[in-house]
Amino acid sequence: MLSPRIRRLKLDRDSLFKRFHDWPLVRIVGTAGMPPELYRFQYLIKGLYVATDGAILERNEHLLEVNLSLGYPRRAPQCRMLTPVFHPNFDDSSVCIGDFWAASESLDDLIIRIGRMISYQEYNTKSPLNGLAAKWAAQNSHLLPVDARAIAPPLDGQPAEPAPPPPPFAQAATAVAEAVSPVPPSADAPPNDNPWEQKIIIS
Repeated sequence: MLSPRIRRLKLDRDSLFKRFHDWPLVRIVGTAGMPPELYRFQYLIKGLYVATDGAILERNEHLLEVNLSLGYPRRAPQCRMLTPVFHPNFDDSSVCIGDFWAASESLDDLIIRIGRMISYQEYNTKSPLNGLAAKWAAQNSHLLPVDARAIAPPLDGQPAEPAPPPPPFAQAATAVAEAVSPVPPSADAPPNDNPWEQKIIIS
């Protein structure tokens, strides 16, 4: 007789591999355990991080590690990013999922929700792990989301959800750059259509 925890782990494994099979935006790139108790996920979506000089830059690939501890699913999965993310609800060691995790939550839905957070389709500035990112997001909501594509795979037989039009990054980035002390570009530098690479500095 399998324990309730092992049955849940097997259900999670089957749901994850079925839902993300051949989906280009979210991939399972590593597991440990039989059935898996540790996962690594790759997100091929746009998010933000802070460079060593304080500039906010765009990043198109992110790695998440999810550890299903002995208390799972009663206790929330332990989630941490292996790549840098600038977001109100992420820090160096964890992802804030306590506001919405419940034992009835499916792990595949959680993985999609974290993808929406990375892309700034979802964020909470009221109880942040990163106060600086919360302040920045509240001041610059017109730049968000960074990636407006549907993170979830379409349901069987359904077309992919159309993405809303992206925000006017070029105009908005100019306004933000003027407000938060930009590093002026070199006169010889080629034009750059990516506003996040305009070296926007957080004051």
